[in-house]
Amino acid sequence: MTKLAVPSPDVIAAGFETRPGRSRLRLRFDQRLLLLALAAGFPAALVALILLWTGDLTPKVQWTLTVLVVGVWAGCSFSVRHRVVQPLQTLSNLLAALRESDFSIRARAARVPGAPTDDPLDAVMMEVNVLASTLHDQRLGALEAGALLRTVMVEIDVAVFTFDGALMLRLVNKAGERLLAQSAEQLLGRTASAIGLSACLDGVSPRIADVTFPGGAGRFELRRTTFRQEGRPHQLLVLADVSRPLRDEERQAWQRLIRVIGHEINNSLAPIKSIAGSLESMLAADAMPDDWTDDMRRGLAVIAARSDSLSRFTTAYARLAKLPAPRLDSVAVALLVHRVAGIETRLGVRIEAGPDLTLRADPDQLEQLLINLVHNACDAALQTGGSVTVGWRREGATLELWVDDEGAGLTNASNLFVPFFTTKPGGSGIGLVLSRQIAEAHGGSLTLDNRTDRRGCRAYLRLPL
Repeated sequence: MTKLAVPSPDVIAAGFETRPGRSRLRLRFDQRLLLLALAAGFPAALVALILLWTGDLTPKVQWTLTVLVVGVWAGCSFSVRHRVVQPLQTLSNLLAALRESDFSIRARAARVPGAPTDDPLDAVMMEVNVLASTLHDQRLGALEAGALLRTVMVEIDVAVFTFDGALMLRLVNKAGERLLAQSAEQLLGRTASAIGLSACLDGVSPRIADVTFPGGAGRFELRRTTFRQEGRPHQLLVLADVSRPLRDEERQAWQRLIRVIGHEINNSLAPIKSIAGSLESMLAADAMPDDWTDDMRRGLAVIAARSDSLSRFTTAYARLAKLPAPRLDSVAVALLVHRVAGIETRLGVRIEAGPDLTLRADPDQLEQLLINLVHNACDAALQTGGSVTVGWRREGATLELWVDDEGAGLTNASNLFVPFFTTKPGGSGIGLVLSRQIAEAHGGSLTLDNRTDRRGCRAYLRLPL
């Protein structure tokens, strides 16, 4: 009989592992698989050896066949282990490569993606290849997006800063370096207070403020938001210099305003000057005409009328420039609409009743806004014999109110909200401007457009509820 070889302690340590709290030893997966393969073939090998050694064969043949049987048994067992362990090692290498962002490795035994297969191993390898291709495309897209973001960060003329939870600066672009007159190496890792940005991280956002920095002073739009990176909160601060755009807008606004004011003043002063010159010439004549008193009376009447028109114009300008801040109170939409509709006596205003809504607004200003809209709609509808309709509805957290007329519609909507621009004889040109100012002071908006369903115009008012 042959003696069994007892494994050494090193071999036992290599083949077994212990777990804390457990007294038994545990085989590795490949060792357990080999033992299962050996156990599966052991009954057949045992029966073959029993039949072999109990037969009438010579000892030489018995030993030869014994070696052959044992060799086939062991070879098949080791082959089974190799067939199972090798694909697992391949998968392990593939997953390790994916973890290291190496997407160039593919499984050789896998079929073409999308091709039908009944082999489970091929299906697994194919899915791993598809996963590698997907991760490769995503990584390439992320790299391209990151490169684009870095380029934009460098080229954009807006200062961008990123602070962590401890208000330490973690990122700054070139515009931020120029604004603070320091390099990124000098700024990164310092607190917001140390670089003079602590005040920008407080207060409402967005807002416009006059701020002085080492790299320049002016009016800046401050925007602040929060995000998470690696599970920790960060703050993003964006500073945009709006001094030049605001100056350009102010200059254009003043130019438009001066053109309108100059036009209106000239319209009043030109006839006053002309009539005053005529009356002066008539009084300087040696002989007065018989009807000079009538001419004098008509001339003075024209001067008085134009002076009154100029006085109304200046009063309207003062009213436009001194619109007070709204005093908020509870306003029932239905009651307000019915009250405004009842004020208009020239034309019956039809009401499309909406839901029962209440909003916080200045009742007087909101009523004046609706009076202006309904009055303009009735002016337009009376010219064509049409009607006026007022309705409202709720859209999320917003009140949407409209005033429809069946007038001639708008021929040029570009100057509707220009101060003192009017297409109506005797109009002041501030009704729509005041209405839009009231809407925007309440956080809403006002638009006027031609209707698409029929002739006429629609005034559309949106206010937050």
